Amino acid sequence: MQSFLSHHEQQIKGALSGFDWLRFRGTLRWIANREGMSIWLTRTGILYKHFKEYALGLTDRIKQATQQIADQADRPIQYLNSSNLRKETVAREIAARDNITEGLVCVLTCVEPCMTFQVGPNRAKKKLELRAHNGKCLHQYFYLIDPQLGWLNIRLQTWLPFTVKVVINGREWLSRELVKRDIAFERRDNCFVDVADLELAQQLLDEQLKTDWTGLLNRLLWQVHPAHASLFGDETLHYYWSADETEWASDVMFKSPSALDLLYPRLVKHAMANFAGDDVLRFLGKRPFTQMLRTAELTSHLGKRHEGIRIKHALNGNSVKMYDKQDTLLRVETTINNTRQKKVYPTSEADPDGPLKYLPLRKGVADLHRRAEISQKCNERYLESLAAVDAEPSLAETTQTLCQRTEWKGRSVRALNPLNGADAKLMEAINRGEFTLLGFRNRDLCELLFSEETSLTEKQKMTKVTRLLRLLRAHGLIQKISRTHRYQLTQQGRQTITALLAARRSNCRKLSELAA
Repeated sequence: MQSFLSHHEQQIKGALSGFDWLRFRGTLRWIANREGMSIWLTRTGILYKHFKEYALGLTDRIKQATQQIADQADRPIQYLNSSNLRKETVAREIAARDNITEGLVCVLTCVEPCMTFQVGPNRAKKKLELRAHNGKCLHQYFYLIDPQLGWLNIRLQTWLPFTVKVVINGREWLSRELVKRDIAFERRDNCFVDVADLELAQQLLDEQLKTDWTGLLNRLLWQVHPAHASLFGDETLHYYWSADETEWASDVMFKSPSALDLLYPRLVKHAMANFAGDDVLRFLGKRPFTQMLRTAELTSHLGKRHEGIRIKHALNGNSVKMYDKQDTLLRVETTINNTRQKKVYPTSEADPDGPLKYLPLRKGVADLHRRAEISQKCNERYLESLAAVDAEPSLAETTQTLCQRTEWKGRSVRALNPLNGADAKLMEAINRGEFTLLGFRNRDLCELLFSEETSLTEKQKMTKVTRLLRLLRAHGLIQKISRTHRYQLTQQGRQTITALLAARRSNCRKLSELAA
């Protein structure tokens, strides 16, 4: 990412990275599954034949509490007869109409699908049984303007097991903090296109990661669901908070629309033409070996949305995307829905005092900091791979020295033929996405260049690669990483190889049109 910012420093103001949207889920884990619900009913003495009456009683108490909240705040409760209506739009229209700047805006109710319970007969066993099934029930959407977080919404399921969802906007949160500190900024929609103190703004975004998420979410919940404390008697069940979906955005602010308009089409073209499946795996933190993910669905999609032209790379529910927004903003955003593909290094939840070990990343808010770290690295890898796009020298100027003999440590070194099959294959190999951060070794190139050469021994392959590395170093395309056996592209090498590969993949008709 730093290379991208350095390369375009004359055209940009700076960058901000932090949470965009976060969608949390609150779950009563004891009663969130059929076995747990059955144990709870047995413990509280509720017979299956009385389950419906018991559940309806709890639901009625929630509705009564909601009515009291709305009456006290003098805010409307509005029923929507279709779940396809955009509730955010309805709520914002109500806020604008009634000039609401803080507190409860409205409560929107709608019947929507959910996981819930019902009791029915088991004819084989000739007795009633409890079943978990996908059904429908009334959901309540509370739209709030919180003094700390700004605009947010809370969705409460009014039938057992009373699942809660909370949606928070990280940029909305940041704007509130900037106003408190009297820092000038320009915000368009959900984007900051200018901030008087970028360094402070980034610090405020970073401080969001230190939040006591459980305390914060419980505070929001008690505002809209006070009935919970009395629903389950003396043994009140506590909500477990997890992050269903997180969006982490890195916004690069350009000084003018013309600067972004000139660059962005080239970024999109480069991403679509040059980012292969292995590169996308690398961006998303996976090893670049497609065969290890036989059941994965990896896609790249280019489309036009209301925010701008968007390119999206997705893998099993997680994605990284890039689009231009609000005329002067380039946004790269990582969305994580499926955390099980990621790793974290904590103690086990079952043994908090036990040893540290690598475990699948949890959705729980305890791992939210690690989730943000993974997302930021994904954004950085993506922008780093785009750093060499839009090199200013012409292709002839860029390749002039490559096509001439040179010297390396007193020895003559042959010229490169960038469009020749063998040399082009070598350039494609060292330009792969997985080598962006950590570089590559001799053995890595052996596998890529000579895996099918059965007539060569391993030593002969490594000797040939050593000569190729000397050739690339002589022409200034790569450099050795100090105190390692790894090499990485120089800035000149990245620019040159990007230009050559783009030219090699272009057809004659397109090149003729550009020349004309």
